[in-house]
Amino acid sequence: MTTTYAALLRGINVSGSKRVPMPELRTVLTELGHTGIATHLQSGNAVFRSGSDDEDALAAALERALRERFGFAVDCLVRDAGYLAAVADACPFPAAELEGKQLHVTFFDRPVDAERFADLKAGDFLPEEFRLGDRCLYLYAPDGLGRSRLAVALGRPRHVKGLIATSRNWNTVAKLVELTRG
Repeated sequence: MTTTYAALLRGINVSGSKRVPMPELRTVLTELGHTGIATHLQSGNAVFRSGSDDEDALAAALERALRERFGFAVDCLVRDAGYLAAVADACPFPAAELEGKQLHVTFFDRPVDAERFADLKAGDFLPEEFRLGDRCLYLYAPDGLGRSRLAVALGRPRHVKGLIATSRNWNTVAKLVELTRG
């Protein structure tokens, strides 16, 4: 039995650094024995099928293969189709009413509790807001991520120290849900 997964690579193909061409990413995934491989955008989103049911082991194998092929470390998160659908379904913001650039999901490698962000006072960032989910954080930034003061605050080391975290806008989340369903 195979499971469909999405691999979320952190920090590649940004400003010309950590270049991972998508055809080569597909090759790496093929060499790891995965099937049904597709990539989305240039920012490190891949969908594949595997007989493994261990997301962490799949991520670790992909990280090793990328380091061997490209000579630099790339943090990876692997999430199955059911998890991605649950993240979309649990969105606390009215996703259907918003532009994709206004809503973002930061995926974490493990659960995160509210204590980590307790120093952030919601009223200081309005109309921007965030909510925690299952190994993720939803961010509503009406003016987009590039202008978000809350995104900057959430990314400070005291909030993300010791975590692997990577963000996707809502359009990408929705596309990954669609790709992992098909």
